[in-house]
Amino acid sequence: MIQPGEDVNIVMFAPKGPGSRVRTTYLDGFGIPGLVAIEQDATGDALQIALGMAKAVGLTRAGVIETTFQEETETDLFGEQAVLCGGLSALIKAGFETLVEAGYQPEIAYFETCHEVKLIVDDIYENGMAGMWHDVSNTAEYGGLTRGGRVITDATKAEMKAILTEIQDGTFKKQFADENATDAANLKEMRAAEEKEEIEVVGKRLRIACGLQKEDE
Repeated sequence: MIQPGEDVNIVMFAPKGPGSRVRTTYLDGFGIPGLVAIEQDATGDALQIALGMAKAVGLTRAGVIETTFQEETETDLFGEQAVLCGGLSALIKAGFETLVEAGYQPEIAYFETCHEVKLIVDDIYENGMAGMWHDVSNTAEYGGLTRGGRVITDATKAEMKAILTEIQDGTFKKQFADENATDAANLKEMRAAEEKEEIEVVGKRLRIACGLQKEDE
């Protein structure tokens, strides 16, 4: 564990998005929102330094919120695991498999459960949940509002709370450290398995056909 001396600043600036998005929005003359945190202010101007670093990569163009190292770490890990990466990908895959198992074409299932996700997420990103409900059809709005709670249930939320607890109490940290100690053997196995999933095979073929992905990617 690194123990910095008392004579140095300990600061953080964190973009709320992947690195590629930080770069593209910067080149477009804007940026994405970000966070800054001060763990140790040795010089008295640590916050100004952190804000300067955030400004240098375009975060202040969109907005910056002050937080703490602990809050940023725990909320970031939770968002990745329960919603953005783990939760969303599992939901998409389950929807795809449900349609295919019911006899529908995999290509149609992919478009309905995966391809259109970006369109809905973009709408939520720009207009919020209320704006999204306003933009979709009445059928989609009614169906979503009356059925969404049957998919994301109290049991789902209980699992989310369990995931957050594992982050807070160090369980995930130990698990990830153990994984790295084996040269990420389990992660590599899971990654290889994901690439062979039917939704990936079908999706890649459709993305190439639509010009969204190159054949060698």
